[in-house]
Amino acid sequence: GRGNGRRRPRRGFPVPPPYPGTLPVLSVPSGGSGRGSILDATLCPRAGAPEPSFASGALRTYNPRPRPIGRACVSESSNQPPLLETPLHALHRELGAKLVPFAGYQMPVQFPAGIIAEHRHTRARAGLFDVSHMGQIRLTGDDAASALERLVPIDVIGLGPQRQRYAVFTGPEGGILDDLMVINLGDHLLLVVNAARKHEDLAHLQTHLAGACTIEPMFERALLALQGPAAADVLSRLAPAAGELVFMGAEEISIQGTPCLVSRSGYTGEDGFEISAPAEEAESLARTLLDYPEVEPIGLGARDSLRLEAGLCLYGHDNDTTTTPGEAALTWALSKARRPEGQRPGGYPGAEVLFDQLANGTARRRVGILPEERAPIREGTELTDLDAEPIGRVTSGGFGPTIGAPLAMGYVAAARGAPGTPIRALVRGRARAAKVARLPFVETHYHRGSHR
Repeated sequence: GRGNGRRRPRRGFPVPPPYPGTLPVLSVPSGGSGRGSILDATLCPRAGAPEPSFASGALRTYNPRPRPIGRACVSESSNQPPLLETPLHALHRELGAKLVPFAGYQMPVQFPAGIIAEHRHTRARAGLFDVSHMGQIRLTGDDAASALERLVPIDVIGLGPQRQRYAVFTGPEGGILDDLMVINLGDHLLLVVNAARKHEDLAHLQTHLAGACTIEPMFERALLALQGPAAADVLSRLAPAAGELVFMGAEEISIQGTPCLVSRSGYTGEDGFEISAPAEEAESLARTLLDYPEVEPIGLGARDSLRLEAGLCLYGHDNDTTTTPGEAALTWALSKARRPEGQRPGGYPGAEVLFDQLANGTARRRVGILPEERAPIREGTELTDLDAEPIGRVTSGGFGPTIGAPLAMGYVAAARGAPGTPIRALVRGRARAAKVARLPFVETHYHRGSHR
């Protein structure tokens, strides 16, 4: 049957020539945003550190190289804890992946085809991503939904069975402690949280919800993402029920005899699925999916450029404890039932701050940015108006293979946030022309349909 044999390493599909005047998408910028450079975050992963944004600068050689030690690896000149491996680690090596430290794990940043080719393949066909480093946490109990509402501004109680919703953990001042997905599976809730924050999120839940529900970390489970226009056709051949899901739907489905949780969602702007599976079955499942000619393995570099084109936030870069949902253009994540006029207003940290911002607006906002020159602008770049007055800063930036041009996201003064507003980006002391742009940069292709 499919997936039972050893898969021969791929030599890669054709890589397009570089665009004139552009740099590779993957990057380690020399500057930083005050949280340390991407080089620091990549080589020295630490609990609570922002996840690296691989779309922010030019790839540079780095040393020391991690040295494998059993099922983990450590840096030869670092006292950092050993890096963890996902259940697909051996498969990544077999397929020729370039592995880098990321959120405490050894993760594939790219495969032999390269980031731009992987990006384009996902937009055109289907890409398979390993996101097993992310955290899965199960909440069980009759009061689990109402308990979780103490920490997030979404309507958890009204979330229907087999549905999921984007949420944020808010702090006392309205800042974002993390963003996550909440899935209602009938007899329990499943939370999917960011890799670099999963231990902090677990502690946050245990501190505030202990006694109200049972909190069970499931960090050992694998998580795969199959993304792209061919994803539904491929997965439907293995599990027809998956093809019946619509965007943000979720269901426990057997795939070749393996019980999995399948959700129709993702982080690329394309139609696709995220598949939670037992760790011991993950490699067989990945091989089965990769046996289809439509599917190629995709690394974190292309995942980052795909999400940037889709206008999606990367926690620790585009949103963090210093940004509120209102500033981050995430007010849609504040459910109607939890707003001042709703059935259950407030009751979560920072509610009064968020209510004031709903009523009166914010001083700054997250926007898209399109440079007018071919050179990308990187995270940390200062933004000014035409009179050279500072108005904000870039939080993610790189090259968009789909649009064939550089692009970025960042925060600007609300008065300068209208699409089309001309601004300037200060790159190595030179003011480069740019303009504010609508998000997303590319059309999304979510399969919305009509959910059951």
